[in-house]
Amino acid sequence: MKIDSIQNGIVIDHITAGRGMRLYELLKLDDLDCSVAIIKNVVSKKMGKKDIIKIDSSTHIDMDVIGFVDPQATVNIIRDGELIRKRCIDMPHELTNVIKCMNPRCITTTEQELDHVFRLTDPENKIYRCIYCETKAERKY
Repeated sequence: MKIDSIQNGIVIDHITAGRGMRLYELLKLDDLDCSVAIIKNVVSKKMGKKDIIKIDSSTHIDMDVIGFVDPQATVNIIRDGELIRKRCIDMPHELTNVIKCMNPRCITTTEQELDHVFRLTDPENKIYRCIYCETKAERKY
């Protein structure tokens, strides 16, 4: 399989195998008017298998979403065919409007304009909780 290199854009690399599509959905990459390649189950010496997303455009992507889905991923910025920046991603302390609280009694259910905000309460176990009702976020990968 041949996937062309990009001249100007973003490469999200070292995504845990199987999480690339979840990132694609949460980052809303289907809304972009440019080429986006999702490469699944690429052989990796370091990880065994990994996913890669290539975005052929210099666009804004939400690093918090990447940190939530896969904190070991890296983001590479490409300009004129050259890597100009490689960024390792950490788990964000707080997520706003990335996931929704599933508690039917949470205030975010009745107050539609209220942001869905989750805080990292247990970094070791990667647990986020709603700041309003303390409901644990569901992680779907």
